[in-house]
This record gives sequence, C-alpha cells and structure tokens, in this order.
Amino acid sequence: MEIQGKKAIVVGGASGMGRATAQALAKGGADVAVLDRPTSAGAEVAAEFGGTFYECDVTDFDGTERALHDAVAALGGLHIAVTTAGGGAAKRTLTKEGPHDLETFRRVLDLNVVATFNINRLSADYMSRNEPEDDERGVIINTASIAAFEGQIGQVSYTAAKAAIAGMSLTMARDLGSLGIRVLAIAPSLFATGGTAKMDDSRIAPLIAGNAFPKRMGRPEEYAKLALAIVDNPMLNGQCLRLDAGMRFGPK
Repeated sequence: MEIQGKKAIVVGGASGMGRATAQALAKGGADVAVLDRPTSAGAEVAAEFGGTFYECDVTDFDGTERALHDAVAALGGLHIAVTTAGGGAAKRTLTKEGPHDLETFRRVLDLNVVATFNINRLSADYMSRNEPEDDERGVIINTASIAAFEGQIGQVSYTAAKAAIAGMSLTMARDLGSLGIRVLAIAPSLFATGGTAKMDDSRIAPLIAGNAFPKRMGRPEEYAKLALAIVDNPMLNGQCLRLDAGMRFGPK
C-alpha cells in the first residue's frame, strides 16, 4: 500500500516507537492522527508534523471508540492503524506472600490484549469501507514483544498478553483477508523508550549481551522503519515479526 495520501492513526503515538512511527508516516505523506493519554505530549507531537491529537485511555473501551470515531471522521477515512500502547507488571505466579493476584493479571490483559483487539475491530470496520487499492483496503499493525516467546521470571501477565497479540495476527488476517485488510504484529526486544529510560547501564548490559548484532537497545525509528515496510509490502500478512537483533531472553 502506498503511504502517500493515506489516512493513519497511531495509538500510543505521543512517545517512543509510536511517536517515531507517526512521524515517519507523516513524512511519507500520510495524514496522521495521534491517540494517547490526556497527560501525554500527544498534542505537541502531532503539531510537529501537522497531524491531529485525540485524548485516549485505551482501557476506557467506550472512550477509545469515541476517540477513534472522531479521528477517522476528521481524517476522512482510515487505511493504516498502528497500536503501540501497552505495559506490564513484575510479579511471579507464586511467592512467599501467596499467589499472583487476579486484579493485576486482568489489568495487564485489558491494557494490552482487550485494548488492542478493541482498536483492531473498530479499525477494520472503518477500513472495510475504503475503495480497494490493488485489492487492498487497510493495514493493522500491533505491538507484541519477544517476551511473548521467552518471557522472563516475573513476566507471566505480560507474556500472556503479548503472546495473545502475536497469536491473534494470523486468525484476524484470515478473518479480514476477503476484505483486503492485512494484520501483523511487531515483537521488539529491548528498545530505548520511556519504559526503559529509568533502567541504568548495569541492568541493561546483561540484557543486551546476548544480542547477535548490534549489541545495543533498539531505537524507536527502527520500529518505525519496519512498520512502514509492512505497509509497503502486501505479501506481509498474518504473522508476528521479531525486531530483536538476534536477542533471546534468558530466565532473568
């Protein structure tokens, strides 16, 4: 799908990989709406490239539906949807204090899985109304993690959530294939984003030591490059692509 002239939303687009993707899409000629939390820098980020900003807490599912409706109405359609919002919690399945609480587990799944699916189902509906371009109507890109495949100790809720995002790619792609809508996920390793900003070098070093190459954290613009490559290549569909420098998480 050609990016020039397309309508795009980036959920979580105020920072990190989402911000880099929103900027890259805009540079490629897309009209871009940034959806992010009210406390985010979304308005400033969108203003940098002439985009629009909509306040959105992805765990407020009805509120997300309203924000998405407003964004698509202002854009005049939707061809590309990128979702990077998410997060986790550090808790083991069982500790001396007792079993992992269900409230935290549910919260992490709501933030990642339910929120992502909510955005996907709504985006697919808007995309289905497009006139096809080479039989294609839209592209949905979600964000998983390599934790989906080798989650570390204490990542059980995060691993379950990201594995679900990776796992639903093929089924959703099959659901939407007759409409010309592609669905993929990107599974980054450790990236230099707001979530890693508080990690010092002593904690980062052992995590990236196992990288094949390069031996560093990923950069947000490298996520954006892959997102744009996905949009551009119609044969990419129904899978979760690792973006990890050959990293494999160990147990800790």
